[in-house]
This record gives sequence, C-alpha cells and structure tokens, in this order.
Amino acid sequence: MLARCQDGYEGLLAREFSDAGVVCPETGGGWVLAEPEGDASAQDQDWCFAHEVHFAPVVIEGGSVNALAAAIADRFLSTARSERFEEAWPFVVVAASGLDGLGRRASTVESAVRDILKKRMSRVAKLATGDAPRCGRARGLFVCFLDFGRAMVSREAWSGGQRRMADDPAAPSRSYLKVEEAYGVLGREPASGEKVVDLGAAPGGWSFSAARRLAHVAAIDNGPLKGGALGNPLIEHRREDAFRFQPGKGEVFDWLFCDLVEEPHHVLHSIVEPWLRGGWCRRFVVNLKFGRADALALLGDARRRLAPACQVLHARHLFHDREEFTLVGEVRNA
Repeated sequence: MLARCQDGYEGLLAREFSDAGVVCPETGGGWVLAEPEGDASAQDQDWCFAHEVHFAPVVIEGGSVNALAAAIADRFLSTARSERFEEAWPFVVVAASGLDGLGRRASTVESAVRDILKKRMSRVAKLATGDAPRCGRARGLFVCFLDFGRAMVSREAWSGGQRRMADDPAAPSRSYLKVEEAYGVLGREPASGEKVVDLGAAPGGWSFSAARRLAHVAAIDNGPLKGGALGNPLIEHRREDAFRFQPGKGEVFDWLFCDLVEEPHHVLHSIVEPWLRGGWCRRFVVNLKFGRADALALLGDARRRLAPACQVLHARHLFHDREEFTLVGEVRNA
C-alpha cells in the first residue's frame, strides 16, 4: 500500500500502520509505503492519519516525460482490457512534497497520459475525472510521483474523506473549515430544524456552520461569539461552562459539537464519553488536540471508550487539522 498523509505527519501514520502489524519500509514527503504482513485485512482498516491509500502499487520509472507517460498508460491499458467503463472514473495524479518542480512534472506527465488514452480508448478517456474518491474505495488510475523519475501506479484506492474546504468570509474562525470537512467523512450534516449543542463554541465557527443549514444551536461558552455567529437568531449563546453543561431531563440533541482547547484526555473522559454513553446526542463531531500528548495512545483510548456507544465511529486527521484529530459518528440507540 502507498498511503498519503498531511505533510509532516508521516511518522504518526507509520506508527499507526506499525500498531496494526504493517511494516513501513520507506517514507517521504507526505507519503508512507506500507506492506501488510500476510493479512490483507489491514487494507480495510479505518485509518486516521491516512488521507488516501493506494492499493497494490506498481513502480514506474523513466528518465523523461514521454517515457513515464507511456509506461503509466501501458499499465492502465493492460489492466483495463476486460473492464467496462459506463460512468465517470477517477484519474488522479499527485506528487510528493518537498521537491521543487515535482508537481509541474506530474501535471505534464498526466496531460501526456491523457493524450495517449484519448488515442487508444477515446470513450473511456472522456469519462476520466481528476476527482479523488469522496470517501471509501474506488477503482480508477492513481499515480503518485515520489521523485522526478519514479511514480507508484495503482488501480484501486481508498479515501478517508479529507479535503480542502472553501472558506466563508462570515465565519468567525478558521475552525469553521474543520467541521465543514468533517460532515463529508460522516456523510451527514445538520439539517433544518435539528438541535445542535456546541460545547466550547466561542468564537462560533462551528455554531455558524450549523446555523447556515438552519439548525438551532445552543452555543455553550463563557467567551464571546464573533462574525456570523454573533446575534444570529438561530444561535442561543449560553455563557456556561462546557464541562458542566448537561441537557435537560429527556432532552436529546441531534448533534454534539466540541472543539475545546483543553487537555484531550480530560475532554474525552469528562465530556465526550458521558454524552455518548448517556445517549444525550444522536451524532457528533469532536476535535481532540493531542499537542504534547501521545497521539496514537489518545486515538486508541478514544476508540476503546467510545466504540461501545457508537454504531458509526470514524477518527480522521483532517486536511484542516494540525496537532489534533477529529472524531465523527452516530450514537447507538440514541
């Protein structure tokens, strides 16, 4: 497997693989080469720090753009002879970080491959899209350039759902982008009329995101709201302590939001676990800032504690996350 991650987090991804019994013989800028030892089920795990995983990659080498393009096209054509292409399929070309000009070379090779495919399989080539799979597995053509003369080529890939989001000038903070991205991982977002509680809301980025979708938000924070969250008629600002706030008797929120700049185990044990085990919410988006904490130990603790209460639970190091990861899920029988 060739796994792609946010630049600078290759070590954490390699550790996540290692904890699952996967050997990582090589890493580079934003990528980790991983080799499961005898158990292919490792391919199907719900990775946190991997943004994409390309399966069964083949090394393609060449000293020129034309040589690389021809070899990549030959690989695709030889493996696609018996396949039927009736709808759009992903043709994704990316480049490792840290090498100036590598992205331009990758784009040039991509254009050359497309030209070859147009000549050899015109109808199939017209269906090719540059979009990576939204979330989950997809079959297509996935190329990752590790350097100027070497690329890894796969026909199947998994995506964790991470992607760059568009900002909103009315959003009170950059954290707005994280919750917008998290909806795609879960495959759900707040809907009109739903009830959302945002613990540690200030300055209100996540509350603003829910209110944009016409959900009703209880924003819990002693600090002030700003931007599009300030004075928003769909946002009720309650100046209370997020660690002490609890719903009223029989009250269940459709969504729990929590993005607190606090010690992550304290947030997990004192807020997230009680809310999920108590059935006080139906769905959740929670951000845990690992900072100086052991990120993998925190991840394991979160999964062990929360999994029994969840029918869906995903942990992702989002595109817009830094030293933190985001938990999304649905509560069992809430």
